[in-house]
This record gives sequence, C-alpha cells and structure tokens, in this order.
Amino acid sequence: MSPLFEPSLENKVVAAGVVAVLIVEKVHDAVPLARALSKGGVNMMELALRTPAALDALRAIRREVPEMVAGVGTILTCDQLTAASEAGAAFGVAPGCNPRVLEAARDQGFSFAPGVATASDIEVAVEHGCRLVKFFPAEPLGGVRYLRVLATPFAHLRLRYLPLGGLTPATAGAYLREPLVAAIGGSWIAPSELIRVKDWKKITARAKAAQRLVSAQRN
Repeated sequence: MSPLFEPSLENKVVAAGVVAVLIVEKVHDAVPLARALSKGGVNMMELALRTPAALDALRAIRREVPEMVAGVGTILTCDQLTAASEAGAAFGVAPGCNPRVLEAARDQGFSFAPGVATASDIEVAVEHGCRLVKFFPAEPLGGVRYLRVLATPFAHLRLRYLPLGGLTPATAGAYLREPLVAAIGGSWIAPSELIRVKDWKKITARAKAAQRLVSAQRN
C-alpha cells in the first residue's frame, strides 16, 4: 500500500522542522500573516478549521503567497476533508484517527496525517497506509518519553511523528532532537492574540526564533 502522506511532501515537512499552527478569524489577515511567517523562515503552516474564515484564508494564501506550504487541520469529517482538498490544501491533519476520514483521504489522493495517542490509534493509521502521523496532545500525554514508549512496537515500520499540543519554545528542543519526530507543530509562533492585533513584526520574530531552534537542535 502506498503511503497516505505523499513522500516528497513528507520530506518537505522534515526539512521545515516546524509547522506553524494557526487559527485565522478574518480572511484579510491571512496574507500578511503568511508573509510574516515566510519572512521569518517558516514556510509550512496548518490552518485549523475552527473558524468560518479558514478555507477562504487558505485560498488567499495559495494565491498571494505561493511559497507557503499551507495545509488544513482539525479535519473531523469526510466533508471537511473534501472541502480542504478542493480549496487547494497541500495536506490535511486531524486530532484523531477516524477510519472513514482516512478512507476518504486515500480515495481522493489527499496527503493526510491522523492524530494518534494510543497503540490502537497507530494500528488503525498503519492499516490505512499512514507513515506520518500527528502525536496529539503531545505534552499532556507525557511528551517525548511517552512517544518513545508508544512508538517502540512499531519501530520496524519507520513511522514519523508530528507532535502538537502544549509545545513551547522551552519544550520543543527535546522533540526536535528525537529521531522519531519529523517536525513539530508550533501554535506559539503566531497565537490568536498577535494575529488579532496584526503584530506581524512580532510574528516574524517568533518565526525566526523557531527556525533558530530547529537549526540548533538538528544541525
């Protein structure tokens, strides 16, 4: 079975090291936000489907900031997955592991990383061809120590993990040093309060700091 997440795109995730996780409430914030992140060296993002603006924000970013690899997160249903794919999302991410959504992603040829928290979740993901999965919620589950234990029975499959949930600049380094980790999800880079006040300079500074962290831990 071919990987559910396109291998060349997975390589881009690994090369990026960090994926900015974003909640965009107003479409007109999308392009300056993407430009601020790109200016800071962060060129991969996950737009959470938690606001009505998310898909229109994605379309605006694809049109105006083509260098940004923009995916969609919080995909909970097959209809949401289809909408994200049709809007031009580079990939999709979910907090959980819904077999129906996984089947829809395979049918549509859409790169998708489900969320896993248990061995049973990983078994479902593997059955559907997943090799890249979201580890969520990473910090409340027990962080890198828990991930290592969870991943041990599946080591021969060479799965890669994208930890999200509770990471901070102080804790991110441990994940970046872990060979199991493809990249980290960073919601601290552009939190909602900075987007609301349009503090693009501070977001660029945080993006630069995130990239320095990746470079320091992986080079």
